[in-house]
Amino acid sequence: MTELLISAAILTAENEKRQRTLDEDYQALGSQLARRGIDIEKIAAEVARFAVAIPSWGVGTGGTRFARFPGKGEPRGIEEKLDDCSVIQQLTRSTPTVSLHIPWDRPKDAKALKAHAAARGLGFDAMNSNTFQDQKGQALSYKYGSLSHTDAATRQQAVDHNIECIEIGEALGSKALSVWIGDGSNFPGQQHFTRAFERYLEACGKIYKRLPDDWRLMLEHKMFEPAFYSTVIQDWGSNYLAAQELGPKAWCLVDLGHHAPNTNIEMIVARLIQFKKLGGFHFNDSKYGDDDLDTGAINPYQLFLVFNELVDAASRKAPGFEPGYMLDQSHNVTDPIESLMTSAMEVVRAYAQALLIDRKALEGYQQENDALMAAQTLKRAYTTDVAPLLAMVRQRAGGAIDPVATYRAAGYRAQVAEARPADPNAGGSGIV
Repeated sequence: MTELLISAAILTAENEKRQRTLDEDYQALGSQLARRGIDIEKIAAEVARFAVAIPSWGVGTGGTRFARFPGKGEPRGIEEKLDDCSVIQQLTRSTPTVSLHIPWDRPKDAKALKAHAAARGLGFDAMNSNTFQDQKGQALSYKYGSLSHTDAATRQQAVDHNIECIEIGEALGSKALSVWIGDGSNFPGQQHFTRAFERYLEACGKIYKRLPDDWRLMLEHKMFEPAFYSTVIQDWGSNYLAAQELGPKAWCLVDLGHHAPNTNIEMIVARLIQFKKLGGFHFNDSKYGDDDLDTGAINPYQLFLVFNELVDAASRKAPGFEPGYMLDQSHNVTDPIESLMTSAMEVVRAYAQALLIDRKALEGYQQENDALMAAQTLKRAYTTDVAPLLAMVRQRAGGAIDPVATYRAAGYRAQVAEARPADPNAGGSGIV
């Protein structure tokens, strides 16, 4: 039986306060959609099947290059991180898995950790390796790179770490490894571009060989930071080339924050779908660079346009289309649980809105080169208020009609703040 950390009585009481209004709003939305030939119950069924993973590191407070301001009741280890993640799942009913980051989340006993998660209704998504920081007791430094380092021993150390992540993931039931490296250069001439990429491919090839047959290797690109002049895997093109070179188990991971401002991310998504290499997403939002802001906080329309491509691919059964979804955010001034719940709801909202697009009409306008009506077809779906549908799906699944209000009413943050005293010796780790 799942151990619930938010009182069932509080959840029921909060839902009862909002049930009548929700019923009315849901019926009104259903009537509106019916006039457009859309069955609200079919959309609700699709939405109920959608899920996005929570990053274990997301339930802690993030930071900047200058400082980190710890929040109250921060989790002190992976078990407490899972507790916080279970609250998110209990209230939103769309986040049933957690993605771990090693060595931050290295378990002492993988079997016990798996049981702890299962007791809270959670499973495990992709494993994440960390070769962009030096850890205590680490023999060789990643200051000048990891998987692409000029030193063979340093590259092997990074390979061994990734293999350890696979082994932990096997014990936990994970089926994927996500790899992001900060390798690159800060000055012209510092690095030989071609040789660095060759070394990366060689090292990733060793990781790939250890990958179980039913696993995926998710390669993540990032335009900049911490390398500001050049980055080894700096864009989706380099990412695609690497995945293609490594083999069919290697896929491209798209982080919505890892792009220059105004980049057409949805077109990148379409290209990767077309060439059967879209592995998954890290959802967040960005204003200037890799800000890791809450999903949908800045540009929710772009999030919708990304889901337009995803729903289109699913509707036409695009070959090799089976992406994974995960949040990846840094929470500096908000309660991380509230931000992750809100972000999960925004991802589901964009998915639901994309399901409302009249694809037959859209294809007709595209064929006729009717730019205005094609754009209006998308806008009609995007401007539809699907909040009652999302809330009804949550309520039917045992979640909260209003997750943030219910979370605050339960006083969970105050409870864990009392149970988890702050560590005065804890240091800042910056953006993760």
